[in-house]
Amino acid sequence: MGAAGRDFHNFNVLYRGHPEYEVVAFTATQIPNISGRTYPPVLAGPDYPNGIPIVPEEDLSEIVRKQRVDLVVLAYSDLPEIDVMHKGSTALAAGAGFFLAGPRETMLVSSKPVLSVCAVRTGAGKSPVTRFVSRFLRSRGYRVAIVRHPMPYGDLAAQAVQRFARLEDLDVAHCTIEEREEYEPHLRDGAVVFAGVDYEVILRLAEREAEVVLWDGGNNDFSFYRPDLQIVVADPHRPGHELSYYPGEVNFRMADVIVVSKTDSAPPENVASVEANAARVNPKAEVLRGALALTAEEPERLRGHRVLVIEDGPTITHGGMAYGAGTLMAQAHGARIIDAKPFAVGSIARVYEQYPHLKNILPAMGYSPEQVRELEQTIRGSGVEYVVDGSPVNLSHLIHVDTPIVNVGYQYEDLDGRMAGVLERFVRQYLTPGSTGPAPSERRGAGAA
Repeated sequence: MGAAGRDFHNFNVLYRGHPEYEVVAFTATQIPNISGRTYPPVLAGPDYPNGIPIVPEEDLSEIVRKQRVDLVVLAYSDLPEIDVMHKGSTALAAGAGFFLAGPRETMLVSSKPVLSVCAVRTGAGKSPVTRFVSRFLRSRGYRVAIVRHPMPYGDLAAQAVQRFARLEDLDVAHCTIEEREEYEPHLRDGAVVFAGVDYEVILRLAEREAEVVLWDGGNNDFSFYRPDLQIVVADPHRPGHELSYYPGEVNFRMADVIVVSKTDSAPPENVASVEANAARVNPKAEVLRGALALTAEEPERLRGHRVLVIEDGPTITHGGMAYGAGTLMAQAHGARIIDAKPFAVGSIARVYEQYPHLKNILPAMGYSPEQVRELEQTIRGSGVEYVVDGSPVNLSHLIHVDTPIVNVGYQYEDLDGRMAGVLERFVRQYLTPGSTGPAPSERRGAGAA
């Protein structure tokens, strides 16, 4: 059971090349238009000459019964923990067992030091932390390979192994808005990003050109690579979610360093709640406070004007956030934020039906060219004076509207310098010549005894 990411990885490391197992299907959810495809033979291996079908998750019970399935593997992220057991009960009621694959059996071991940045929820502020880490390491002269959690929403065979070094590479690969939101900020920073489907091959390619591998996690999943340092970002705007969402709680409990992000905009009691939970369930972790500095070009021009706010799609849909950086910027400068829902068309309108908590924001959805066109139509129909783009990607390069677009950026702020201290220790232990860091085969892996 997956969403075009963890599911493929778990198959590759646990079942591919093992003829004692027969994988009859992947089920798909969360992401539009990813069911109805096939995991191709070139990736599935010689035991699957016709590939493996990808079907809607709502067909799960029927598949289990008709094909007498023995085991259902849940392999996607950012689920309320009660939903995990609802899905398990569905599998059990149909006659199958239910399984969650753990870190030890799914994390690949690198020959290079690995630093992972993961989160407890989608939209916690992980990406700015990852960029901060990347800039820190590269400023010290180290070659960094950023490996991004998978987002293969197109041709799986063509996307098996991807390397992005320039913004133009994203055009060549026909990346969706969702992919660009994750890749573009790194490329604008001058970093190199790897992604795809087959993360064993991706790792070996990254190792050839980098001194350190930086895992950039997706949603609230845990790393595909065994980390030497695990940084996990928690969101005080959603206190308690660090102990109630899967697998974000796994990250929270495994973390070496917990970053409580957005402390500049969250209520102090929420920050204290997250820190108390960290002390209770993971007392060994070092807990840091961070902030997100918002930037925009001439945001004062928004005052008094009707604006439509666009926010990062995954963050406000299955991430459950009711606002983001764009909303905060628009509110700070006295804009009149309008509700985009009455103007939504096609698949954008269906997103509002699926996520009724969305109010006064437009999700930056663009999983297909058709959906990008529908996003444009929604904006044009709103008749606003400005669009405030709070997504990580510069939408003005992808959508064509006459309305001026104000792009909002955000950077991680190391409030007390402690993150820099954490990274200095990592450099001394693993990257400094003559350091006494453990060999790859001896490193402490997440989940190890």
